[in-house]
Amino acid sequence: MSYRPRVTTPSIFEPIELRSAARGGEVIARNRVWLAPLTNQQSHADGTLSEDELGFLAARADGGFGVVETCAAYVSVDGKAWPGELGVHDDATLPGLTRLASRLRDAGARSCVQLFHGGLRATPSVSGLPTISASAVEEPELTIPRAATEDDLSRVVADFASAAARCEAAGFDAIELHGAHGYLLSQFLSTHYNRRDDRWGGSLENRARLLREVLAAVKRAAPKLVLVVRLSPEDFGQAKGLDLDESLQVARWLAHDGLDVLHLSLWRSALPTAKRPDTHAIPLFREAVGSGVRIVSAGAIWTREEAEAQLALGADAIALGRAAIVDPRWPERAREGLEPLRPPRTAEELRAAALGEAFVGYMRRWKGFVAD
Repeated sequence: MSYRPRVTTPSIFEPIELRSAARGGEVIARNRVWLAPLTNQQSHADGTLSEDELGFLAARADGGFGVVETCAAYVSVDGKAWPGELGVHDDATLPGLTRLASRLRDAGARSCVQLFHGGLRATPSVSGLPTISASAVEEPELTIPRAATEDDLSRVVADFASAAARCEAAGFDAIELHGAHGYLLSQFLSTHYNRRDDRWGGSLENRARLLREVLAAVKRAAPKLVLVVRLSPEDFGQAKGLDLDESLQVARWLAHDGLDVLHLSLWRSALPTAKRPDTHAIPLFREAVGSGVRIVSAGAIWTREEAEAQLALGADAIALGRAAIVDPRWPERAREGLEPLRPPRTAEELRAAALGEAFVGYMRRWKGFVAD
């Protein structure tokens, strides 16, 4: 695919076309600032939406974010990875999802649900079910998973599709497949986790099969939704066995398959790639997917200057995680030229930023985030 190098850098406050009319219906966000998908443990035990989770997401929509994305939402019960995780696995979740989509739309934000299966990182004590993955790989402090069968994988693909259909019925604008951070779709891409010798393993084409089949299935099940995939380009944290050049090829295939938005989880977005220390990931992926696919960059972005530096590299939008947790009004404050809020923040300050008690408790695990 070809693209023309960017001549001028857009402002993060300019609207962005997430999908053109020619690609299935025009969808435009009011600006280029996304709320990243954030684990918050605020949903009810059955996966239905809670008031705390609704309040947290609504506050970011009210604060000016162009796209508000949910936390990772499990599509299968055996993929549930932590207590308080949002569910999209059952029709019982539909009323809450509908309410959430309506609230975000009324605030002027575009809405996105991140579809997720934890694979070996699911938690049997939470889900009540054994874990599956590409292979029975042992990881410290985790239950050894069972290698997924053909029936397992057919069910997982169907579960992603059913979840996508619920999101469309609820009125969301987009869905994101969580193909990053060492969860199930990423596990199949990985040479560390995927040691299969069947059609789901071995070559990159085989290892990418599950992600591509899921993308095709959700595209059929929810044709109105903008299709987003989140990838980890290289190894970092729980993401293991990933090669930059392989990730670029996966991105090319996804673009060919009809991907609308590629969301790159870079962790430290200001740094170049590990494999090519003289090159940043954004220009490489821009070359891979061409100009028709939007690229969102995420990773330790705090200031407007840092955000627009990503756009200068070729990204179309940026996603905020920790910066958005401490400040629901980040887009408004950035537009006004104010310095961004940073941790540590007191528990009371986080409650004022619309974090519920469960979320405040979760953030205490992050060193230096909550001031006691």
